[in-house]
Amino acid sequence: MSEHRRKPPQPQGGGRAAARRGQPQPGPSAGHRDAPRDATGSPSDPYGPGGEETPFGSRAEARRATQRGNGGGRRRAADGAGAGGPGGGGGGRRGGPPGPGGPGRGRGRAPEPARKRIIDYPRAGRYGAARWVPSWKLVTGLFIGFTGSLVVAAGVGYALVGIPDIGKTAKAQNNVYYYADGSEMVATGGEANRQIISYAQIPKEMRWAVMSAENKTFETDSGVDPMGIARAFVNMAKGGQTQGGSTITQQYVKNAMLEDQSQTISRKLKELFVSIKVGAKVPKEDIMAGYLNSAYYGRNAYGIQAAAHAYFNKDATKLDPSQCALLASVLKGATYYDPAGAPGIDPVNATAEKNRARAEARWGWILDEEVKDGRLSAAVRAKYTKFPQTQSPRSNAALGGQVGYLVDLANTYLVKNSDKTGITEEKLRTGGYQIHTTFDKRKVAALEAAVKKVQKANIKPKLRPNNDKYVQFGGASVDPSTGAIEAIYGGADATKHFTDNADQTGAQVGSTFKPFVLAAAMTWGVRDPKGGPEQAQDERTIASPKSLYSGKNKLKIKDYNGTDWTDDKGKEWLQTNDGGESVNPPTYQIDLREAMRLSVNSAYVQLGMDVGLDKVKDSVLRAGIKESSLASSRFPSFSLGTSSPSAIRMAGAYATFAASGKQRDPYSVDKVTSKDGTVFQHDRIAKTVEAFTPQVADNVTDVLRTVVEKGTGTNAQLPGREVAGKTGTTDGNKSAWFVGYTPQLSTAIGMYRLDDNENNKNREFLQMYGTGGEKTIHGASFPSQIWRDYMMVALQGQKAETFPVPEDIGTVLNDAPSPSPSPSASESATESPSPTPSATLTSPSPTPSSTCRKFDWNCNNNGGTTTGGVDTGGVDTGGVDTGGTDGGVSSSPSATATTGNSRGNGNGNGTIFGSSG
Repeated sequence: MSEHRRKPPQPQGGGRAAARRGQPQPGPSAGHRDAPRDATGSPSDPYGPGGEETPFGSRAEARRATQRGNGGGRRRAADGAGAGGPGGGGGGRRGGPPGPGGPGRGRGRAPEPARKRIIDYPRAGRYGAARWVPSWKLVTGLFIGFTGSLVVAAGVGYALVGIPDIGKTAKAQNNVYYYADGSEMVATGGEANRQIISYAQIPKEMRWAVMSAENKTFETDSGVDPMGIARAFVNMAKGGQTQGGSTITQQYVKNAMLEDQSQTISRKLKELFVSIKVGAKVPKEDIMAGYLNSAYYGRNAYGIQAAAHAYFNKDATKLDPSQCALLASVLKGATYYDPAGAPGIDPVNATAEKNRARAEARWGWILDEEVKDGRLSAAVRAKYTKFPQTQSPRSNAALGGQVGYLVDLANTYLVKNSDKTGITEEKLRTGGYQIHTTFDKRKVAALEAAVKKVQKANIKPKLRPNNDKYVQFGGASVDPSTGAIEAIYGGADATKHFTDNADQTGAQVGSTFKPFVLAAAMTWGVRDPKGGPEQAQDERTIASPKSLYSGKNKLKIKDYNGTDWTDDKGKEWLQTNDGGESVNPPTYQIDLREAMRLSVNSAYVQLGMDVGLDKVKDSVLRAGIKESSLASSRFPSFSLGTSSPSAIRMAGAYATFAASGKQRDPYSVDKVTSKDGTVFQHDRIAKTVEAFTPQVADNVTDVLRTVVEKGTGTNAQLPGREVAGKTGTTDGNKSAWFVGYTPQLSTAIGMYRLDDNENNKNREFLQMYGTGGEKTIHGASFPSQIWRDYMMVALQGQKAETFPVPEDIGTVLNDAPSPSPSPSASESATESPSPTPSATLTSPSPTPSSTCRKFDWNCNNNGGTTTGGVDTGGVDTGGVDTGGTDGGVSSSPSATATTGNSRGNGNGNGTIFGSSG
């Protein structure tokens, strides 16, 4: 174009569009010549009338400005008419605001300057992820502020907390226990067993023991362990189990803060501040004395003085280094380190045997650590190689007799069910509860009186030390309609005999297990071998009590499919009967009702194999027996009661039959209250489960009525009342039981011989041949007599009720065309030598000319011979196992030689072939 056609340059001005068009470009557009220098704005030139430089509004606008500057617009401006030229009004379609040379067409105005922020976050002038990355100034400022806040908070917390007074704050309140009728049983708790002594009275060996075991740097540290605190907080944050203070100072503070034992962050912080202040201001001697005076040592003993009396019956000043090491061991947790055990709280892991092993190991370790730390000489350590002897765990006279067992049972129930009751062991020790139990005061007294009556008349340790020493009884009574435990007999005296014989003994229960086998046969039925192993699991036939089984002695037990059963070593099983006799020759057939009445082992062992021992076990569990008390169900003897449930659980299981199949767990506490109101109420958590159909349960009851009316349990008859029950005697005559019930009450009585020294880790169940002047003891003897004497008093004033009439059930299995011979046709017995408690047992059966003895039910009722007898141990004879036999029938044992490797085991643990009757 000619020069004269160019527009005169226009002054800069206008909007952001004009500014964009005025920006210089990297170079000229292809095919065009450069605009004059004075027609193109420079980035440094003032923009607009005010002279302020304004950035582009967005990247898109900047891009469009670049395109125009390079001639990329829809309409190219004439040379010299670029945006922002002097005197120009803006080129292209979008001109800037009016300038001196004419109006522009810009879209907006420059934004206001950005305001500065105190905290530049998200960061201005940054894009994308960079906007959210804090600057080092921000991080540093926040850290300083947070640290300063913590320092201020810690200072305030430190100033607000006070140093605890152990004499005032670390005192547990009494718990008050009530019988079911509301009368007070006993008041007991922390205050009943706490004595505070001075630092000078605490043996230096006790101080050394706890320092070597728990806090080696106690004398020099500041009272807190930062790493331990960090671990505790991390563990709580993860939702794991809370951890206590790791230093003696922290543990002392924890013990002193009994008014608040909640496992919360706030309480832990308070405990931390108190520990810091105590470590800074309280002398180490006072901290050590406070800790040892406030710590819990088990056995309801708070403080070293109470513990010295509870474990060794002496003052703390007289403790030797070995005894101090044991008490320091117990501080790790009395439930699992008290050598006497706490089977009520944890029957699996807190047994006397396991606790003693743990305590002995830690005791020895502490003494060795004292030597390493220079606190005890090697010469003094060498004197203590034997674990110290402790006394019975109870010393409170108020807990004597049966009361101590009742209190322990109630406490155990609350703690073991803390998820439902809300009462932990720690809270229970703190106290302040009113505990209303289910125990009937009159029935508790009646059960104790019934046991003592039999003991006084028959058990004479001085006269028969080899037979009557260590005889023990246990019993329990349960209401079938609720599961409430109304009475127990735990032993002679809770302050002298620690183990609760009603709750945990290890004594096998023998033939009292047979009702569960019958219930399984009527619930699931026997397996049909015709379809093969896989199909047989699905094809079953419900059994009737009229079903026929073999009563042959030394019956070769078969699997359900007809093959001979063998153990892991390929040995067959020959099941012996009471007295080693067969019933009903030559066919040997006997129906299940008669087999229960006479307690014939061979019939019920084979029935258990036909049903399947897994189903027998299921039946036992459904009835309410705990799996932890069961022996192995791999072997045929499982059906004969090689397991060792407690009297409480046996009474509860039979109560399931009494309640027509409704199972209710036994319980001992109805309600717990405190100053804040009701803490726990059982009826809010009570559950009823249909373990068996009424048809099954009522048929079992009907069969068990036969046992009492004309079988092994006739000694338990109650005039005018219907009674169902079963006797049981175990292998080697080491325990005897009678478990029976009426519609209103179910009671189990057990008897056995066991050294009552809980510190003897080699205790074994002893044979009862000759005990009480009897040739043998079985369920039909002393246990059934105690049961009867107790039940007559316990049911006084209650209307006699009848059991439901059972409906017909199942199919008669193994029915033969010819009628079964009468039990009176059993094989005749011959007299054999009287037994002696030796490895080789011989046991006679009475002849028709025998004199009737006190508990010989056949002699009293039938005037003839008996097919019953006692157990023979499971023996190994020429590669053939023979199962044990049932007691509770005759007054004298039958002759059976025991040779080879006897597999009987009186304590019920690990028993394989030692069956029970």
